[in-house]
Amino acid sequence: MSNALHSTRAIPVEYVTIRSTQPFEDVRAKLATLARRIDDGIFTLLRYGESERALRELEASSPLTIFGQGDHGALLAVAQLTRRSIQFDIGNPLTASKMTRHRLSAGLYAPIRVLLREDEDGGVACGYDRPASLFSQFGSEHVNAVAQQRDRDLQALLEAAAA
Repeated sequence: MSNALHSTRAIPVEYVTIRSTQPFEDVRAKLATLARRIDDGIFTLLRYGESERALRELEASSPLTIFGQGDHGALLAVAQLTRRSIQFDIGNPLTASKMTRHRLSAGLYAPIRVLLREDEDGGVACGYDRPASLFSQFGSEHVNAVAQQRDRDLQALLEAAAA
């Protein structure tokens, strides 16, 4: 007999696609320039109790950074396919903390996953689940307000990378 309890509920999620006429590698490079890799020193500062210094550095950083990335295109080689596809985790630790302080479960979606992909026809697109639709499930006006700003920031970033 298990002591674990669980519940399940469906939530509506909006999927956004931003297409580009630029080559895949150009969009990838531009995205990496516009949203630089997160400085892991922030987490070191926090580990050593330097929260005020970490806060100052986060407030001075760009609105969105790349937390990590995975090469999904490389995984297609097991199926003898060759298409480029990179999954990015994009967000901002300060923004995440503004949501998770109200609903810790919001951390499941912070940072947001973005897939830059090369379609079968050679076209290039970025796809992601719209933050406001993901975070609305938590029923918090504080979380929703931050998520709506994240919608605008993420869309602007990806449109700039696709241009």
